[in-house]
Amino acid sequence: MHHRRDANEEQIYYAAAANLDRPAVLQKVLNDLYHLFRYETCQNINYALSVVLEAMDRHINEKHIQISGSATLFYIVKGKDKTSFDMRTKRMVIGTLLNGMSEYRSDDTMMRNGCLTLCQFKIPEDVLFDYERLVHLLLHIVSEMEQESFVQRIGIYLLNSVACQVDGSQKKLLGDLGAINRMLGLIEDRLARRVCDDVLEVAWSTMWNVTDETSMNCQRFLDGRGMEFFLGCLRVFPDKEELLRNMMGLLGNVAEVRALRPRLMTMQFMCVFADLLDSCSDGIEVIIHNRGHDICLLQSSSSRSLWPVLSHMASDGPNTWTLDVPRREVVLQRMVDAINRWDLRTERNINYRSFEPISYLAKIYHTPQCQHWAVWALANLTTVYRKYLL
Repeated sequence: MHHRRDANEEQIYYAAAANLDRPAVLQKVLNDLYHLFRYETCQNINYALSVVLEAMDRHINEKHIQISGSATLFYIVKGKDKTSFDMRTKRMVIGTLLNGMSEYRSDDTMMRNGCLTLCQFKIPEDVLFDYERLVHLLLHIVSEMEQESFVQRIGIYLLNSVACQVDGSQKKLLGDLGAINRMLGLIEDRLARRVCDDVLEVAWSTMWNVTDETSMNCQRFLDGRGMEFFLGCLRVFPDKEELLRNMMGLLGNVAEVRALRPRLMTMQFMCVFADLLDSCSDGIEVIIHNRGHDICLLQSSSSRSLWPVLSHMASDGPNTWTLDVPRREVVLQRMVDAINRWDLRTERNINYRSFEPISYLAKIYHTPQCQHWAVWALANLTTVYRKYLL
């Protein structure tokens, strides 16, 4: 970008006001404003913000103005105390960004600028007013733009953030817009190329968030060959602790849905779940026999994520356990043995929106092992995390 070193801040604002309807000149003025924020000090940030928003809103069809303006917005928002932005200003900035990103969704630079600027806001609180449009854009970024690019990585992190700490209607909307299928597509691609990267881990994390107390999205996961990809990731990436934690968290959500539990009640899945229980500390090796292929896992805390899965599977009573292998009583005893090995003060790094699934298990009197897990979970959460005592 060409930078006129003799253009001071006041001259830049004068030039902007005089050339608002001359996009070629206005772009150069915005370049000067960008350099002012990046390399010098801007005295009148609020006026600069109004100039950039006016230019971008007036010239939505001028790509270079959108790119230059969005780059300047990043520095304005990044450098300013976000608490000083009122909600109206935040919405103006976010709305203008989304307009530019929607218009030039195939342009890497525009999408990168937009995502980086959005990351400066409180997610998801600040974007809920235009939630659906943002989700559309992020799904496009993660599934249609270059694989393993910076834009894809920042896009999936943003998508995971907008899926977290939102209510059930917004989680359902994410599923309706194709979030589950897009994440499964990313996972299938990584499995085929045998690549375990942050995109793969965050794809599972996003589905964990999207399926939380949202049965329709759990069904979408199963219908989309999700369990096939779960077994594939276990086999191809056996030593990825964070990946397994995310996968187990998601399966915990699926197991909470009573109507879907029969689809998990297969010898293949239940043997995998039961064998994972034998992990009790870092470095313990667990061998899982799956379709004639041994899966060797080095496990630690991820086995704890299995307890809610197995507890919910057992909560429907012995008559619904349709398998001879593994036997229900054997699995439950192994689960209790595993629970007894764990320190009650262990940090689990899981944020519960509701204790309802745990409370449900605490009332399963016909299977005291389910109650054992529920009481342990409540004791652990209230011992380690003070926020759950309020």
